[in-house]
Amino acid sequence: MKKISLIIALSLFAGISAQTQFGVKAGYINSNLNWQSSPSNFWEDYSDFSSQSFFYAGGFALQPVTEKFSVQGELIYTQLGGTTKVNLHQLVGSEIIDIGTANIKYSYQQLQVPIAAKYHIIKNFGVLGGFNFAFNINSKVSSDFSSFPNSGKVENKKTLDIFPFVGTEFDFNKNIFAEARYNFGISNMHENGIDVRANFFQIGLGYRFK
Repeated sequence: MKKISLIIALSLFAGISAQTQFGVKAGYINSNLNWQSSPSNFWEDYSDFSSQSFFYAGGFALQPVTEKFSVQGELIYTQLGGTTKVNLHQLVGSEIIDIGTANIKYSYQQLQVPIAAKYHIIKNFGVLGGFNFAFNINSKVSSDFSSFPNSGKVENKKTLDIFPFVGTEFDFNKNIFAEARYNFGISNMHENGIDVRANFFQIGLGYRFK
């Protein structure tokens, strides 16, 4: 994992030149989890998650390649997650008893390193796509059910998740821009057992320093 982090960092900074633009960005993320697990004697299989809203913020370096084509690397802090309602059961002797319903919330704090290729279709409007390398730095699961643990860490999560993404960007002027992206959850965020995939939409504003 340290080797992967080093490769990403070198890729970000290797191409820095006098033309490189730096900036900051922030905005809104709407995250949704898709979850698949095996039923047990305590809770049902569940996959219907309500989306969760978070913010994102960070910085970027933009390297022009041609007049219309450029490459951008970023370092972003954000969270992903979702909330689900689970019907809980317990095995008592040979009988399965319904013991109630719990609202369970999952959240994954991440440092994300998106690498994007950008193409300006017209002067102020462009499209982009790339891969988002997301490092899980903390995770939490919480519940409102008294017999269920109130909070704790998510077990067996991967250190690194990779999200392909596509998006658009509109320049208000040479400094200020708006962006919108969709990130696709194509791989399991956990090492084993439960299969969790996150998809998320983001929209925000950015500022280039030059």
